[in-house]
Amino acid sequence: MQEPGGTAGAQVPASVFAEPTRRVGAGWITGVILVNVGINAAFFGPLQVLLAQQAQAFDAANKEAVLALATGFGAAVSLVANPIAGAFSDRTTSALGRRVPWVLGGAVLAFAALLLLAGAPSIAVMVVGWCLVQAGCNGAYAAVTASIPDRVPTLQRGQVGGLAAMGQTVGIVFGAVLANLAGGFVLGYIYCAVFLLASVMLFLVKGRDVPLDPALRPPFAWGRFLKGFYISPRRYPDFGWAWLTRFLVNLGNSLFTLYLFFFLQDAVGHPDPAAGVLLLTGIYALMVVITAVVGGPWSDRIERRKPFVIASAVTIATASLLMAFWQTWPVALVAAAVLGAGFGMFLAVDFALLTQVLPSAADRGKDLGVINIANSSPQVVAPLIAAPVVLYLGGYTALFMLSAVIGLLGAVFVVKIKQVR
Repeated sequence: MQEPGGTAGAQVPASVFAEPTRRVGAGWITGVILVNVGINAAFFGPLQVLLAQQAQAFDAANKEAVLALATGFGAAVSLVANPIAGAFSDRTTSALGRRVPWVLGGAVLAFAALLLLAGAPSIAVMVVGWCLVQAGCNGAYAAVTASIPDRVPTLQRGQVGGLAAMGQTVGIVFGAVLANLAGGFVLGYIYCAVFLLASVMLFLVKGRDVPLDPALRPPFAWGRFLKGFYISPRRYPDFGWAWLTRFLVNLGNSLFTLYLFFFLQDAVGHPDPAAGVLLLTGIYALMVVITAVVGGPWSDRIERRKPFVIASAVTIATASLLMAFWQTWPVALVAAAVLGAGFGMFLAVDFALLTQVLPSAADRGKDLGVINIANSSPQVVAPLIAAPVVLYLGGYTALFMLSAVIGLLGAVFVVKIKQVR
């Protein structure tokens, strides 16, 4: 089949809303992986290194406040941009399909915003620039994520979800590499911008899908559009339980990683906590890649999702308990590996599960955008919980125990999902 506006041999569903039945090929999957690598490199390179360097250059005495200002406003933008971009991509009638224009547009916006950051003359421009990076990256991510249930049959989604998760993890590491190779934030932003734009090119060729017929697009009204972001857990209970599971597991993971530097410094007594965090992050990332790539196809083969999600939540909780009761450097190394193993499988299999409980094929972008709030909101909630726990309610032992309990709740609630095994 030849897709409209695409290349011969591309496999697409017969209708824009049809459940896909043909397996996607290596070219399409590689395009999705590269987009995930590029988005995460452009996001985490600044977040891990460049924004801090720039904040210090603007105001060394108040660098923490400057960084918090930029990242706080950026996080707020991400909570809104992802579901809105997904919802508008659902309604897009371009000849390139519904998702490609938003991947391209998001990447171009983030590219321009990263260049703006590189030349930002003030803190205000820095904050605006980072908000625009968040808007662009989240817009592109919403669209490429929605393309998976658009194009990938159910029994291939574990494999593709695992490879996409691998791309995300590689992007996080690669972003840090780009930032460090640059030797300064100006060149670092430029490196990240160019890499992001290059990373979407294959998807622009391979990612085209069936265009949406304008006659099938409902009339637009702001009231109905905004109301659509509320998905009733009574009407769609499986979607509600899946959202809660993802939120809880991500919150447990965020609590685990939030104060890792201070934990190594104050509780473990590591002589170089920054180097320690880097090593733990490397071990964690390696295990995420391995289990994401292995766990996703395994769940496809046996046609089961919930046992893998439960096992991954229990594994993540185990890592937290290790850190709670044995606060030594060797145990921290083991816990990082265990956490990565659990989270990698969770990323792959839970994504496949989520695509099977979406309320409507016509609203996949919007619904997955709502799901993505469960990924980003824990980054906002975790500091509000962690600070009082560490300072007043039992220190790091209590923090890691809380992380374990919250992760295990995710395992409990996934059992309530009925339409997926």
